[in-house]
Amino acid sequence: MGVDYYKILNVDKNAKDEDLKKSYRKLAMKWHPDKNPNNKKAAEAKFKEISEAYDVLSDPQKRAIYDQYGEEGLKGQVPPPDAAGPGGATYFQTGDGPNVFRFNPRNADDIFAEFFGFSSPFGGMGSGGGGGMRGGGTRFSSSMFGGDDIFSSFGERGPVSSGPRKAPPIEQKLACTLEELYKGATKRMKISREIADASGKTMPVEEILTIDIKPGWKKGTKITFPEKGNEQPNVIPSDLIFIIDEKPHSVFTRDGNDLIVTQRITLAEALTGYTVRLTTLDGRNLNVPINRVIEPSYEEVVPNEGMPIPKDPSRRGNLRIKFNIKFPNRLTSEQKSGVRKLLSP
Repeated sequence: MGVDYYKILNVDKNAKDEDLKKSYRKLAMKWHPDKNPNNKKAAEAKFKEISEAYDVLSDPQKRAIYDQYGEEGLKGQVPPPDAAGPGGATYFQTGDGPNVFRFNPRNADDIFAEFFGFSSPFGGMGSGGGGGMRGGGTRFSSSMFGGDDIFSSFGERGPVSSGPRKAPPIEQKLACTLEELYKGATKRMKISREIADASGKTMPVEEILTIDIKPGWKKGTKITFPEKGNEQPNVIPSDLIFIIDEKPHSVFTRDGNDLIVTQRITLAEALTGYTVRLTTLDGRNLNVPINRVIEPSYEEVVPNEGMPIPKDPSRRGNLRIKFNIKFPNRLTSEQKSGVRKLLSP
């Protein structure tokens, strides 16, 4: 029969599909060229042999031909059991002979990628030149590009398993002013991280990440940069996640889409009328006259002067003006008499 594909995969001739997959996973991880840097040429040959065996035995048509005619049948030197079949088998008509089966082995990296998501989990390029899979993040640092330092380091490390796994996400707060969350802003982050070459050696690289802050974004909004953590063997790098945080503002506080401001006024102003004068977060001067008596619990609501609504930035929440009324500590007898006279029904 020539090549014994069953022996190569360490399975018997009655092996089911799950048996083939289980054996392939184990052997492919063991013999992947990037996991055998000191014996890469022999490992590459073994890796291709394992992949070819799985390619044949996992395909019903190819397996039937192999079981009946052996390796020679796959090479088209004997006719197949029938003239058509699944699994990528192709036939061609010769000028003076029968239909002939043509076996084209699949790329070993393609088969590996179907199982593990990438052609190489060990930082290399794989036996067939396919794109390597990056490892998990372990140490990470970043600072504002041309601005304040936002964070100094990230640290995530986990045990390496027999197959590629996703490293835990790395989360960091991104402090924004209320003005930035009102108008929108662009922040550029300079990060440094470790990446691995085909031999598994790591080297530091620097990269600029651009974050577009959208008008109306709230505290807790997450911005994800997939797989921007450090690379390490057999691990998919961490996702880098920035979480919007809101810096305190000297005038306004935020409540959902509303802005709240508290004005300190005298009792006389509360009784006789008061005009609120504010500079908005986008720099406009806003005057709000109040011609009624302002009770301690009173709240003036100004529509459409709050924060932009993220799903529709043309709309805004409300501006809510609260009042802190300063009462006098004491009154003279004349003042008391005057107040009684003034407020008597």
